[in-house]
Amino acid sequence: MLSPNQSAPMADPATPRPPVAVIIRSLIYALAFYLTTAAFLLLGAWLLFAPRRWAMAGLRLHGRTCIALLGWICGTKLEVRGRENIPGGACLVIAKHQSAWDTFALIPLFRDPAIVLKDELKWIPFYGWFCVKFAHILVKREKASVALKALIRDAKQRVADGRQILIFPEGTRTAPGAAPSYKPGYIALYEALGVPAVPLALNSGLYWPRRSLWRYPGTIIVELLPALPPGLPRAAFRSQLEDALEAASLRLVEEAAQAPAPPPVTGDETKFTLKKYKR
Repeated sequence: MLSPNQSAPMADPATPRPPVAVIIRSLIYALAFYLTTAAFLLLGAWLLFAPRRWAMAGLRLHGRTCIALLGWICGTKLEVRGRENIPGGACLVIAKHQSAWDTFALIPLFRDPAIVLKDELKWIPFYGWFCVKFAHILVKREKASVALKALIRDAKQRVADGRQILIFPEGTRTAPGAAPSYKPGYIALYEALGVPAVPLALNSGLYWPRRSLWRYPGTIIVELLPALPPGLPRAAFRSQLEDALEAASLRLVEEAAQAPAPPPVTGDETKFTLKKYKR
């Protein structure tokens, strides 16, 4: 579910004003999204006292519902590629993060995901309580060394339960094609957990831009890349993971730009990625 402490949407000055139809549909969807989320939180409050698997089923249903509403209202569809690359057991999913869409729409793709989130979210009524119920991994950011130890400890517990660990290694939403800023936490998790690492590329930021209320028609593509085996040397793992993730994400941006009705793409944001990753 979308975090209630997300900053208020702001228009990106580099993005042209959308057509009137996009504005109207986006406003309708925003109303539907927040009403749906509120209904799930309030009407599903009893799940706080139910088995965790019941609560997780509600979380996945919320994600599927919001995805369906986005398609019906805004014409924004979803295509998932590479499902066969998800291991049957526990794994580490390392995902690009371009949009608030990622926080709810990726959840139904996995059997029992545990998402790495910031600890202060747990104090938000209902939303935070459910984060604890879902047994997500809540990380305090005051002291990096302490936080890293807690992250690894909690992730090991979730892996022991056979869950998939989902982490956004950049830590915040990044515009499609912008220069990445990977934090080292995902490397520490890879080395400590001893499970396959699945890179997850996407282009959600083209259709649900960060700091924007507008939702553009088209197809958001999520691509799960072949898993990297556990035990790779640190430098090799980092290079393979980041190169594969950035190259795939760029390819999805370029694919969207070639669509019959492409979303508004700001060329400046892709310069870094084009130079470094395009082959």
